[in-house]
Amino acid sequence: MTAPVTSERAATNRTRRDPAEVPAGLPRWAYLPAVVGGLFVVLPLVAMGTRVDWSNYWGLVTSESARAALVLSLQTATASTLLCLVLGIPMALVLARGRFPGQHLLRSLVLVPLVLPPVVGGVALLSTFGRRGLLGESMEVLGLQIAFSTTAVVLAQSFVALPFLVVSLEGALRTGGERYDVVAASLGASPTTVLRRVTLPLVWPGLVSGTVLAFARALGEFGATITFAGSLQGVTRTLPLEVYLQRETDPDAAVALSLLLVAVAVVVIAATSRRGAGGAVR
Repeated sequence: MTAPVTSERAATNRTRRDPAEVPAGLPRWAYLPAVVGGLFVVLPLVAMGTRVDWSNYWGLVTSESARAALVLSLQTATASTLLCLVLGIPMALVLARGRFPGQHLLRSLVLVPLVLPPVVGGVALLSTFGRRGLLGESMEVLGLQIAFSTTAVVLAQSFVALPFLVVSLEGALRTGGERYDVVAASLGASPTTVLRRVTLPLVWPGLVSGTVLAFARALGEFGATITFAGSLQGVTRTLPLEVYLQRETDPDAAVALSLLLVAVAVVVIAATSRRGAGGAVR
C-alpha cells in the first residue's frame, strides 16, 4: 500500500507549481480598454506625423529660432532637474521617514503644483520673485532680478516638476521599508552612510523614474514659463513657447517643432528607463 500512495504523492507534487512560478493571468476584458487607451495616446502623435512637411522638415527644425529654443529647453530642463534632485530627495526622505506635526499638511502643500494650472504657478512665482513680489523687492535692492530671465525659466520648470520627483521617490521609500536601514545603522553606519550605501540603491528605480518624469515635465513646461519668464528669444523662449508662437505664423514649423519635442522626450524616457531597469535587475 505504501508504494501506490507514494507514487500518487509524487505525481501530485509534479503537478503542483510554486506560486511564484505561475504567471498571473489577466482578465480578457482588460485588453480592450488597454488597446483603446493606447490608441488614445498614440493616434494623435501619429496624426501629427502625417501633418509634417517632411520635404522641408530639416529646414523647419534648424532655423535660428528653433535651434535657440531647443538648446535653451535642454539647458534649463537639465538645470531644473538637478535642482529638483537637490531639493526633492531630502523632501521625499522627510515625508516618507519623518514624524512631526503637520506632516500631512506639508505633503499636501508640496503636491499642490500637480493640480494647479501652470499659469497660476507662474502668477505665484511672479508674486514671490517679481520686482514687487514678496522677495523680489529685496532682491532688486541687491541687484538681483529673477523675473523674465533664464533663471526664471529654471524656477518655473522646477516649481511644476518637483512634485513628480517627490511623489515617485516617496512611494519607493515607503514600499521599500526601513529594515535594511535599521540593520545598517545597528552595525555602526552613520545616517549619511546608510542613505548613500543602502537607502538610495534600494530605491534607485523609483529615483530614476521620478527624475525622468521631472525632466519630461520641465521640458514641456509652458504656462508658468510664459507668465513668469516671458518669451525672449535666446533668453526665456523655450521650445514649447516657440511652438506656440510659430503656430500663429507658420503652422508647418509648429508641427515640425512639436514632433521634435516629442522625439526628444521619447528618447530621454526610453534611454533613462532602460538604465533604471538595468540597475534594478542588478
